[in-house]
Amino acid sequence: MQRQITQKEAGAAMLFLTALIWGTALVSQSVAMEYMEPFTFCSARFMLSGAALVLFLALRKRIVGKESLLYRPEELREKKQNAWIGGLICGLFLFAASAFQQFGIRTTEAGKAGFLTALYIILVPIYSIGLGKRPHVRIWIAALIALVGLYFLCIEGSFFLERGDLLCVISAFIYPLQILALDRYVMRTDTVMLSCVQFWTVGLLSLVMALMTETPRLSSLLPAGGAVLYAGVMSGAIAYTLQGVGQKRMQNPTAASLIMSLEAVFGVLAGWLLIGEALSPRKLLGCVILFCAIVLAQL
Repeated sequence: MQRQITQKEAGAAMLFLTALIWGTALVSQSVAMEYMEPFTFCSARFMLSGAALVLFLALRKRIVGKESLLYRPEELREKKQNAWIGGLICGLFLFAASAFQQFGIRTTEAGKAGFLTALYIILVPIYSIGLGKRPHVRIWIAALIALVGLYFLCIEGSFFLERGDLLCVISAFIYPLQILALDRYVMRTDTVMLSCVQFWTVGLLSLVMALMTETPRLSSLLPAGGAVLYAGVMSGAIAYTLQGVGQKRMQNPTAASLIMSLEAVFGVLAGWLLIGEALSPRKLLGCVILFCAIVLAQL
């Protein structure tokens, strides 16, 4: 008799696919930086993600009919309210994390950026202390091991982090806030609605910052069109929505973050296969140590 796939297994598969898309998207983000400035790219990317989900919601409503057929009136009001609140909160955190990562990618390799951003895997259970969950002692051991990996990955010669590396690390400190906020609100609302609000929040905030600090040019969208399209539709609309559905099914942000940490591995492989990025043996050793720390933190 064939065994049925459980909710948690289905959620894990979605998060694995999320990590794959995110890892390959690091290459598109790196390529886009050759033509566009960071806030301009983030604005175009996430507004495209939001537009894609608006289209999806419209098609879903047309196919299913009225939303009242999906939810009772009082449930629909509550879900819409939670989608707006949760989407705005998640969007603020995602805006900050994406901006720091995008500025960091300008001066560091895609694979390296993926591993540095993956430090959030250790930070998620540490941040959970605020939610009344005390991390196991192995979390602190893993954090020390991760610092060793970070040293080999980032420090060559003198003891200092390059600007791009530091920005990616700052991004890693912000991403857990988005993960934990998403874990809180995704159980209370429709995942697609929440993601749609989240994307428009990031896109509009990025647009404001682009108009204030950059010089957006429509002409720059043409050579970077493929990168923006992949990052917007695949990495944004599809992958971030899969993240929400996957976390909703797993109901364990720490376990979910472990699977999503595979983004770093896929980022390294994509950078090597697609744009010929090479990491020195020292940096590869750092990647291995850092990933071992990530796995240890989630055992």
